[in-house]
Amino acid sequence: MALMRTSNPALNAKTFADLRRDPTAPAMTLEGTVNKAAFLLFLVAVPAAWVWSQVRTAFDPAVAGPWIALGVIGGLIAAIVTIVKKAWSPVTAPIYAAFEGLALGGLSALLETKYPGIVMQAVGLTFATLAAMLLAYRSGLIKATEKFKLGVVAATGAIALYYLIGLGLSFFGIAMPFLQGTSTTSLVVSGVIVIVAALNLILDFDFIETGVTGGAPKYMEWYGAFGLMVTLIWLYLEILRLLAKTRSRR
Repeated sequence: MALMRTSNPALNAKTFADLRRDPTAPAMTLEGTVNKAAFLLFLVAVPAAWVWSQVRTAFDPAVAGPWIALGVIGGLIAAIVTIVKKAWSPVTAPIYAAFEGLALGGLSALLETKYPGIVMQAVGLTFATLAAMLLAYRSGLIKATEKFKLGVVAATGAIALYYLIGLGLSFFGIAMPFLQGTSTTSLVVSGVIVIVAALNLILDFDFIETGVTGGAPKYMEWYGAFGLMVTLIWLYLEILRLLAKTRSRR
């Protein structure tokens, strides 16, 4: 999920390198980035709630399939375009959020049907983790030093490679050890992945702060908010996976 300062593909050290700065134009601000992140969360929540209601009303899990596929494909395309064309982020970041909402709504509805109450737990834990990481970053309890960044990048890269290998093996009907299943080791692996995803938030905060301090262009508020959404969505999915594994053991 990327290189150098952050493992988030949208937020890394090279992001600001090629930006043309106009001293007379409005610059990126922390308040603006926070407001845009809140708006993107809203755009995730609305389609997610709509797909959720469709699946739950139909009493048919198959209803979720097309929405999940559309959300994953559309979100991936929007994310790639956003990363390649940062200046387009005021348009592409909201599109990404809406598509991700479709996928998350469908997946969440499926798991809620199987494990009642799991979605509210996952949402609560995700935002609690966000708040805890923000507090730890602002207080200096966790500092985004170069060693810390490299460690998180290495861990995230290993996880990404692990998932890619697992995806490739799945086409041949081979299950990746500890990726599925409810063994104690599998739970520990999922727990470690959740921790790594949470630590990526520290890198995202550092990236946004760097952009604000460096006077990045105004549209980078959208880009910073988009990058934060990428991590939050990953964190939510990993927490959801961990909770589902835990419930399966009961």
